[in-house]
Amino acid sequence: MGQLIDGKAVAARVRAEVKQEVERLKAERGLVPGLTVVRVGEDPASKIYVTGKKKAAEEVGFNSWEEHPDASITEEELLSLVERLNEDPAVHGILVQLPLPKHIDAERIISAVRPEKDVDGFHPMNAGKLSLGKPGPRACTPFGVMRLLREVGCDPAGKRAVVVGRSNIVGKPMALMLLQADATVVICHRKSNLAEEVSRADIVVAAVGVPELIKGEWIKPGAVVIDVGMNRMPDGKLKGDVEFAAALERASFITPVPGGVGPMTIAMLMRNTLDAAKGGA
Repeated sequence: MGQLIDGKAVAARVRAEVKQEVERLKAERGLVPGLTVVRVGEDPASKIYVTGKKKAAEEVGFNSWEEHPDASITEEELLSLVERLNEDPAVHGILVQLPLPKHIDAERIISAVRPEKDVDGFHPMNAGKLSLGKPGPRACTPFGVMRLLREVGCDPAGKRAVVVGRSNIVGKPMALMLLQADATVVICHRKSNLAEEVSRADIVVAAVGVPELIKGEWIKPGAVVIDVGMNRMPDGKLKGDVEFAAALERASFITPVPGGVGPMTIAMLMRNTLDAAKGGA
């Protein structure tokens, strides 16, 4: 029977560390990190996420602002807004909440954020730095997964890690971070033989958005299982990408859904913003 990885508790520790550093920055340099979240339109999920991010920012002592243009904003107007935030010395981190309205090219907007203020870690330059093993803002969710592994004493070095999913937001940066930590990494997708690959993995990271795609019987006994999936079921409950109850019987450690990876994403956003403030001042 595996142990649960308490993402809420680890995220609280990360936020406490950030808060302590913010207090030191204020005392020593008079510097207060500033985070601006740009939320376009009225997407209900985005509103919930942004509220959580603002609350966390205020808790750790950041200055926090929200820019909330109407969904009818043009791409050029949104680019002008991003440029204004780029030029504002009080803003150390800019987060553009996705999704954006269909008439706006999200890639163009993300690329307009200055790389040093890209606290989501999505800018092409920061993605490139990660692939080259250079320091820079890290995509928050995989960055959080690496912290969870550390918290449970799982050193990826020499272990076989299987990442299920190849998105630019989680799958690819996750694989690169594990590779940097000296794991042997396999990236799986819809054409992979999932049962075979997962059954050989010491570390499994599932990030595809398909409820219970990863069967518990596939999990190698003693493996560490990180479930990034957050799938809303017809009854309103959340389910992960891993068949949780069966996987729990075989894994050494496993993240629950909810309460596993989710809280870490916002915690690592706070860490990225603090690092941006320290680097940019």
